[in-house]
Amino acid sequence: MPEIGRRGVHALGAAIPLAWLLGLAPWRWVEWFLCGGLALGVVLESLRLTGRAEWRIYDELTREYEREKPAGYFLYAVGMTVTGLCFPPLVAAPAMLLLALADPFSGMLYAGGLGRKPLPVMLATFGLCLVIALTTGVPPLPAGLGALGATLADGVTPTVRGHVIDDNLTIPIVAAAAMWVGFQFV
Repeated sequence: MPEIGRRGVHALGAAIPLAWLLGLAPWRWVEWFLCGGLALGVVLESLRLTGRAEWRIYDELTREYEREKPAGYFLYAVGMTVTGLCFPPLVAAPAMLLLALADPFSGMLYAGGLGRKPLPVMLATFGLCLVIALTTGVPPLPAGLGALGATLADGVTPTVRGHVIDDNLTIPIVAAAAMWVGFQFV
C-alpha cells in the first residue's frame, strides 16, 4: 500500500506543469506554487527530521533509508522548483512531467532498489519519456535528449561520498538541461 501512495503523490505533481501546458495558469503562478510548496516542504522536513512531528503519513510515504535524511517528497519539491525557476517553461514543464509520470512508471516495472535498472526497464522508461516530451510540443531532438537524460537519472543511481543522489532531485533537472541543450541545435 505505501508504494501505491508514493506513486499517487508522484502523479499528483503532474498537475503543476499541466496547469501551464493546458493554459490554466501563467508560468509565474507555477513558479509561485513551486516556491510555496518548497517552503512548506522545508518546514515539514525540519519538523520531521528533528522529531517535532511524528505523523503516520511519514511512516506510510517515506522509505526506511529516508528516516534520518531528507525524504523523497522533499527532494521531489526541490527538483521541481529548481527546474521551474532555472529553465524556460518549454523545457521545464515537460521535464516535470517526466518526474511525475515516468518515474513511478519505472518504479512499477522494477522495484529492485539501488544500482542500475535492467535494460528493458530503461528502454520502456525512455519510450514513455519520449512520448511525454513529444506530446507536450518538444521537437524530436530535444525530446530525445530529455528522455535520455531522465532515463539515465532514473535508471542509474549515483553515490557521492557515500550519499545516494535521489532521482526525485535529478530527473527533472537533468531532463530539462538535456532538452535545453537540444533546443540550442533546433
